[in-house]
Amino acid sequence: MAAQSVGIKDVARAAGVSVGTVSNVINRPDAVAVETRARVQSAIERLGYVRSESARQLRAGRSRIVALLVLDMGNPFFVDVARGAERAARAAGMRVMVCNSAQSPEEEAEYLSLFAEQRVRGVLLTPADATGRNLDAFRRHGIPFVLVDRVAADAAECSVSVDDVAGGALAVRHLVAAGHRSIAYISGPPHLQQIRDRREGALRALAEAGLEPETLREIPTESLDVPAGRDAGARLLGLADRPTAAFCANDLLALGLLQSMFAAGVAVPRDMAIVGYDDIEFAAAATVPLTSVRQPAVRMGMLAAELLLQESGGDMADHRHEHIVLQPELVVRDSSPPRR
Repeated sequence: MAAQSVGIKDVARAAGVSVGTVSNVINRPDAVAVETRARVQSAIERLGYVRSESARQLRAGRSRIVALLVLDMGNPFFVDVARGAERAARAAGMRVMVCNSAQSPEEEAEYLSLFAEQRVRGVLLTPADATGRNLDAFRRHGIPFVLVDRVAADAAECSVSVDDVAGGALAVRHLVAAGHRSIAYISGPPHLQQIRDRREGALRALAEAGLEPETLREIPTESLDVPAGRDAGARLLGLADRPTAAFCANDLLALGLLQSMFAAGVAVPRDMAIVGYDDIEFAAAATVPLTSVRQPAVRMGMLAAELLLQESGGDMADHRHEHIVLQPELVVRDSSPPRR
């Protein structure tokens, strides 16, 4: 008999006991006599029976699965977020299901529908849909969720984020202090709030220094990965009045930009200073170690999961939403030392 076709009734029949006895062996083994328990366990092993955890959870009305929906699992930043979320969830006896929206509002909507169908314990997500329609639709299911790496627009849900405006200001303030007066901003998809916030911070740093907004020249990209960084580098190299420094919206873009500079024989940092964002592990290991704005990604994931478990474990009507904003840190390395 195939394992997937074996049910609890088959086990009961093979062991010569009732379905209730099999259920007790699985869920309350101490309530069953040792000899009977051994006979049932032998039947389970012989038939290859695997209990339906989803069915059990539906009967109990409580899932042990927390869903995490991120923008890009190819980005080590989100891997660290997932690591933190998993650490907190496992401590509470939960498990994390990680999914990737690929920065697509359509894929995000599909996953949120799946989470509702599966009745997950709760959802951690970095929204891809700037309109908020996906979240508005998901709220109807009554499943709690926490925004990760995004500030909640209102008090309708918890959120854990990093002050990206402050992060953008840190990056550009550093470049201005090093003497740069023409800076490129290698950005990403404009519908992402993080991209806009980092740009706002960069402009604030310029204003602080008495510099015009035109000092920052934005080079948009369609994605936030290494190939997009290389493409932005090619466009940057084609400018007649090329900036002397670049602030990249994340480290993957910065790594792609670094590759394109090397390929063109442009020395980093002598001819082009580069600052990334996230401080992923690869930033320090690059051929020219990257200066980067560090986000506490693991801590962000842990805090978000803890907030979600607090909300899902109690009376949701009495839950008070929290909005935690963490502070970024500039880590200076060889890609952008001060000018001499």
